Amino acid sequence: MFDLVEERVGEAKAIAWDTCHKIYLLMDDEQVELMRGYGYDPLITSDEMTPAEMLETLKDWYESSCFLRFIDAVSTDHEDPNRGFETLIGQGESEEDDD
Repeated sequence: MFDLVEERVGEAKAIAWDTCHKIYLLMDDEQVELMRGYGYDPLITSDEMTPAEMLETLKDWYESSCFLRFIDAVSTDHEDPNRGFETLIGQGESEEDDD
């Protein structure tokens, strides 16, 4: 289930979690600053953790999240901000795996 997350985490500038269900891989510096401005805490940069440590942290966050959980990679796209989101694990995906 974490295959896409593992592929993308090595390129991520940071990871962030709202402590409920929104988990993000921040793919550029602008997204890191934007999420800081939104008050995301925890927010961990690639200077603070290796990609392997970030992956394990993402797994822990995902396990601790409520049932609406998802993991997206987000990159800055000034023309269409919605185009910057890449779903790595969609909402409800783990529940489908449990059935």
